[in-house]
Formats: sequence, C-alpha cells, structure tokens
Amino acid sequence: MKTMLAAAAMALSLAACTTPGASLSASSQSEATQADFQRDRQAILAMAGDHRVMFDFKETAAFVPDYEPIKPKESGGYEIVRVIEDTGTKIALQHILVMEMDSGQTFIIKHWRQDWLYQPKTVLAYAGGGRWNLEAVPAGDATGAWSQTVWQTDDSPRYGGVGRWRYDGGDARWTSAESWRPLARRDAVRQPPYDRYRSVNRHALTPKGWVHEQDNAKMGLRSGVPTTIVHEFVINTYRRDGDFPVAKGDAYWAKTKDYWAAVRGFWDAAIAEGNGVTVEEEAENGSVTGPILMGLADEIVSGTKTTEAAVAEARTAIATATGSTLN
Repeated sequence: MKTMLAAAAMALSLAACTTPGASLSASSQSEATQADFQRDRQAILAMAGDHRVMFDFKETAAFVPDYEPIKPKESGGYEIVRVIEDTGTKIALQHILVMEMDSGQTFIIKHWRQDWLYQPKTVLAYAGGGRWNLEAVPAGDATGAWSQTVWQTDDSPRYGGVGRWRYDGGDARWTSAESWRPLARRDAVRQPPYDRYRSVNRHALTPKGWVHEQDNAKMGLRSGVPTTIVHEFVINTYRRDGDFPVAKGDAYWAKTKDYWAAVRGFWDAAIAEGNGVTVEEEAENGSVTGPILMGLADEIVSGTKTTEAAVAEARTAIATATGSTLN
C-alpha cells in the first residue's frame, strides 16, 4: 500500500500544469479513498483488450424548422486497445483498427487515443475554429474525478472532459460534464449546417466489454449565435473478441511506438508553449497534420524510412502547423 501511494505521489509531482491535464498534489487524494482510486483504475484498464466494435450514430430531433435529421448510420470493425502508459494517476489507451478486406488483405490503422488523468488541474478543451485551450479545473470538480482527453489518429487533440466514475445501480460508468468538440469526419465531409458538438461523454463497462455513449447537440451559427440544430445519440459497442488478426495490429505498434511516442511529445510541447494549441481542422483527416504524420508511420512500417528520420520530419510538420518552436 505504501509503495502504491509513493508511486502515485511521484507521478503527481512530475505532472506539470503546462502539460495537457496536470494532476493535483498527492495530498488531495485524502478526499477519495485509496480503494475508490484503485476501483476507478481497474474500470479504465478494463477497456483494454481485443474487440469487435459496432459504431451506431442516430440524429434524433431537429431544433430548427429547416433541418431534417439524417438517416441513422451503422458500421463496424475490429480494434485492439493497448495500455501504452500507466503511471498510476495517468493511463493512456491506444486504439488500433484491424480491417480484413474481401481481397484477403489486412489493413492496420492507428485510431484514436484516450488519456485518463486523476484529479486534473487542467483539461484541454476545444474552443472552436481549430483552437484548443488548457482550462483550469476547479479543485472541487477535480477531487476524486478523472479527465479524459481524446486525440485524433495523428495524436492532434480532439476533446477533453472531466467526470467521476460511479458504481451504483450495478454498473461501472464515467460521465463527463458538457464540453465542446469538433465535428467528426462522418459529419465534416458533408459540409453540414453545424460546425461543432456540445457533448456529454459516457463510458460504461458491460459483461462482454464496454460501451462508449455520446449525447451530442450539433451546433451551428444562426445570426451569429451558436444554435442547436439537431440532437444525436451515439453508441459505440466494444465486445471482447479475438477472432481477427490481432498479431498484425500489435506488429504495427511494435514498429511505430517509438515514433508515436515522439509525436505525442511534440504535441505536448506545442500545447505547453501556447497554453493550448491552434491547428487547422480538415474534414477528411481531422487536422492538417494527419496525412503527413500517418504517412510517416506507414513509411516506418514499410522500411522506407527510419524512425529517426520520421521523427525529425514529424517535428517540423507539427511546428509548422501549430506555429510552435517545440523547444
């Protein structure tokens, strides 16, 4: 027990406010029992593994007279979710898509990443127009809570939120406060009358895996005023299933993990330098850095570029896109 508390205290002291979501000092953990902290950790870690995933998107009700909800959309696939960092008070989960084609080929795509931080001092929040700000989390909101920061495929930011894990009613679930987030590709490519979501994010464990639920108000400007256009409910269902080429996903990560660790470091540096970050959004790729950074990883996998060379090019790409020095 003493060893665990010491490790948590060390991790908290090392986390600075200039990184996306630095933690409160270890002494503030007195507000939450060690048992609660450990139970939360196990709930987060339970999302790792091999999964069959179903993505279900449904616009439900329009709130302006000139808009009709679009037809529901469903898709699916397989993902491996790996713990790539665990300091005690911070857990990072990397999602990797494994796609088997009718031709017999298997495509591997680095997907989103979710970072969980216990009792955060700050959270990286979307502000609109390609801008994310590091916002202070009031101590009362941070006590016993976890932030979740979600990152794009190229590790550029997507959204962040703060909430607490609850276990009453027989289910383990985490629910965020409302927060802004940019449009997902499924919407951005359609050039819709909305340009962001106001969302509540929920993760809950199930007997066969877990679910990621989103309550989205799709917002657009009307006469210069942010206005709710339509509501959407999203449920992404992760069901444990290893009947797909898991090893190919792990092989991709083994070849590229050092490169992606460097890329994460560059984004963190840019965010620290600007107390947030500005990067141009792009409908197809999330951020303008997507094609460059994802392409460099592919070159590492194919053997046409060394990790060192790819890291150098990634640094330049992120510095250019964000206007950061990355010192």
